[in-house]
This record gives sequence, structure tokens and C-alpha cells, in this order.
Amino acid sequence: MAERGIFVTLEGPEGSGKTTQARLLCDRLEAAGREVLYTREPGGTPTGEAIRNILQHDEAGEDICKETEVLLFAASRAQLVRHVILPALESGKCVICDRFADSTTAYQGFGRGFSVEQMLAINSFAIGPAIPDVTVLLDLDVSAGFTRLKERHEKNGQSPDRIEREAMEFHQRVRDGYLKLAERWPDRFRILNADRPVDLVSEDIWEIVGNVLGR
Repeated sequence: MAERGIFVTLEGPEGSGKTTQARLLCDRLEAAGREVLYTREPGGTPTGEAIRNILQHDEAGEDICKETEVLLFAASRAQLVRHVILPALESGKCVICDRFADSTTAYQGFGRGFSVEQMLAINSFAIGPAIPDVTVLLDLDVSAGFTRLKERHEKNGQSPDRIEREAMEFHQRVRDGYLKLAERWPDRFRILNADRPVDLVSEDIWEIVGNVLGR
């Protein structure tokens, strides 16, 4: 039976570089001879990607109430855990996930004003035993993050998604919420200043993950 793999999640406010850093980490792990699975939230499965289009791109064409939003995120996550993450971990792969359960607590709990304890209970039901070995929190000032987002959207000819269009006050609550979660679980979270060159952040992440791997 294969040794269980490691589960790394990357979290942070908008524009903090999660996807870039997740891809770089995957490349370095593969170069080091590790089997790697990259995935993202919401999404990562056909069902999850369909939910992602509803949540981010208004595909359903109607307003989504806050309670529905929470449950859709949880449904996508439950599907991802059972169909992708747990099988990959059991086969010995390193699983790198761009956002995970902490996002719902930060965005819908702290951001939307739902009970944080309620969010944690819903997340626990959705993820079961899929607890990250380490969560890298890429912390960034909200205004700096949105400057990055604007540049990226202009470069790619994109428009802000449904969550990105929320007020700056919402996104500030999200950032503050992430920092509170890191205080609550200091053994799992590692906070990094994301307002630095990509390669410097990548080196810090590599050191963190190396410690988890025991190399």
C-alpha cells in the first residue's frame, strides 16, 4: 500500500498569486520526483466546474442568495474530496489545491457575515478526513491585490467575476478573516507576505513544503 501523500492548500485574498504559486510548486515537486495533483476550488470535477460557472460567472442568470452560495461551495468541495483529493492522497500523490475550505469560512463567514462556527461545521461535513497538512496563506493588502487583478484582466481581456465585484469592505473582511483563521490554527497555517517578487514567495513556499515532506 502506498504511503499517504501530502495535502497542501494555498489561500489568500484576491490577487495574492495563489494560482501562480500553486503551479510553480507543482513544477518543483515534479522536478524533485514527486507525483503531483493540482486542483482548484470551486471546481476540479465536472460537477464542481459546473458549480463554479454558477458561482463565479452568473451562469444561472439569477441572483444567488447567501445560503445557496454557501451550500454550492460545500457541494463542489464534497465532490472534489471524494472523487479527486482522497484517492490521490491514498495513492501517495502530493495534492496542491488552489483554495479549499478556509475560503468559504473567510468569504462567506467573515465576508458575508455568516456564523463562523456554522461555516466550520458545514466545511467539516463536506471535507470529512481531507484536512490539509499545511495551508499557505498568501497575505496581501486588498488595494494591492485589486491593482494586480485590474492589470491581469486588462491583459487577458476579462471582466471581474461575481465575487471580485463585491465592495472593498467585503474583501477587507475576507483578508482579516484569513488572518483570524491563521491565529486559530497556527500549526496548520503559514503566513507569507505576497507583496514580493514571485520567485521569493516561491522559495518560501518550497521551504515550507519541504519541511512537511521531511526532506
